[in-house]
Amino acid sequence: MIVKNQEKIYLSPPHMSGNEHKYIKDAFESNWIAPLGPNVDAFENELANYVGAKGAVAVSSGTAAIHLALILLDVKKGDKVFCSSLTFVASANPILYQGAEPVFIDSEPETWNMSPGALEDALKQAEHAGQLPKAVIVVNLFGQSAKMDELLFLCKKYGVPLVEDAAESLGSLYKGKMSGTFGDFGIYSFNGNKIITTSGGGMLISDNLAALERARYLASQARETAVHYQHSELGFNYRMSNILAGVGRAQLEVLDERVEARRRIFQRYYAQLSNIAGITFMPEMPGTYSNRWLTALTVNDDLTGISAGEIIQHLLKQNIEVRPIWKPLHMQPIFDNPTKYQDLNNVSEQLFKTGICLPSGSNLNENEILRVINSFMNALNRK
Repeated sequence: MIVKNQEKIYLSPPHMSGNEHKYIKDAFESNWIAPLGPNVDAFENELANYVGAKGAVAVSSGTAAIHLALILLDVKKGDKVFCSSLTFVASANPILYQGAEPVFIDSEPETWNMSPGALEDALKQAEHAGQLPKAVIVVNLFGQSAKMDELLFLCKKYGVPLVEDAAESLGSLYKGKMSGTFGDFGIYSFNGNKIITTSGGGMLISDNLAALERARYLASQARETAVHYQHSELGFNYRMSNILAGVGRAQLEVLDERVEARRRIFQRYYAQLSNIAGITFMPEMPGTYSNRWLTALTVNDDLTGISAGEIIQHLLKQNIEVRPIWKPLHMQPIFDNPTKYQDLNNVSEQLFKTGICLPSGSNLNENEILRVINSFMNALNRK
């Protein structure tokens, strides 16, 4: 039975601070409406300062940021790029934009992120075949950092650049250092469901200021300095607008509060559900601090008597938006053969089969949290 008289609880809705109007008003009053302006410059500087990077480029999406990073790393047709398999398709689509071939790497159980063991096996095989990848894209899933020490060691050992997809992990820490700042390039997303939002947008960060300057050029249609419009190479319309950057500045001011709120929500779920046999929450590896963008758990149906999919359907009928863990990219039809997959224990497939993401928005109130918990418990009790 589908419940229609209760308001929908969303998975991760936008949470405005109230200060966005100030920056938008400034943009209107100064007539800086175009995709450049003071808010863009300020947002780039403020974000770079927050995470401890030397520079940042505000763009139209996290996908655009990944695409620019691959261009800057000279990824082209015929090249290979290694990428986490357990992630959203946007992490890998830019590989196809460049005509390159993605090779997907399995996860490991301690972080659910890229397995150093699987990456090492893939790099050894690639070296033996004489075709090392042009880049490795590591994704920090649901706010939890990957095992960056091990992954960076391998990338440096084989001389392969690392792109850190921190779209879901802004505000998270790995051994005291901000997520997104470990690779040659880092990317963030400000999509409407992220921990802070600009409606749509992203950021490319790096300590390589010359590369970031080229990214600005490429993201502005590769327009050269001239009175007339002159273009000598392919560019893209990837710059963030001054209005959206204003929204981002106000959101960045409350990022720490949003992280604390999501961590509190995780703890509420954990306190009520973690003692149930067969329910296991996404771990937080020692030495890391996750923003808990989404609270995620797995369901062992042998112990609970009910599958993750059945629980999801029950909550959806209660007007509660829940989702499975990402479907691994090596299972997606768009990446059908000859796309390769490097696995150790098929951890990513098991997480997809058994995983659930619960509503985690930082504006979730106590009554809504209790409604999710009670509905989850009711699903278990129905079996």
